Amino acid sequence: MASTKSQSGAKTKLLDAALSVIRTKGYSATTVDDICEAAGVTKGAFFHHFKSKEDLAVAAAGHFSSMADRLFSTAPYRALPDPVDRLLGYLDFRKAILQRDLHEFTCLLGTMVQEAYDTHPAIRRACDTYIGAHAAAVANDIEAAKALYASDDATWSAESLALYTQAVLQGAFVLAKAKGGPEVARDCVAHLRRYLEQLFRRPASKNA
Repeated sequence: MASTKSQSGAKTKLLDAALSVIRTKGYSATTVDDICEAAGVTKGAFFHHFKSKEDLAVAAAGHFSSMADRLFSTAPYRALPDPVDRLLGYLDFRKAILQRDLHEFTCLLGTMVQEAYDTHPAIRRACDTYIGAHAAAVANDIEAAKALYASDDATWSAESLALYTQAVLQGAFVLAKAKGGPEVARDCVAHLRRYLEQLFRRPASKNA
């Protein structure tokens, strides 16, 4: 039993290390040695759990997504009754996360897929799956908000708007990396928030 727990602990350490190191250095520049050093485990332990760096990256995508699911599903804005308030609360929550260091708030999925979309199809598919799953959760609130507050001639879909929110956020992360700080990302989130407010025609009392 102790050995099983130890093995499970080593695997979690490797996954956590992958999240940190890949978001800091990028997928291509990260080596198995880098991840083992950050995790405090041997290469033998690495290859006990993963066949290759790509195999770890695919597993790390799922690990990152599970952590994000827990973070967002338990955030205070999820308890708000109005779907527009939940959408705006989602963006406010994302903006608050931008107070952290760059490697802590940027997205592992976006980081990896930018590098590996053509050379590592398994990584691309994993990133697509988990980005899409997060967007689908956002789309649920968008669909409810659209039904209540969008204009009658609105032809856009909840799915397309949810993917647009992710495109803005991923682009904001790229700009933050380019400029070496989160200020530009905060501005992007603020612009996205204003855009969403304009899409939904809520009564004045709702916007107060």
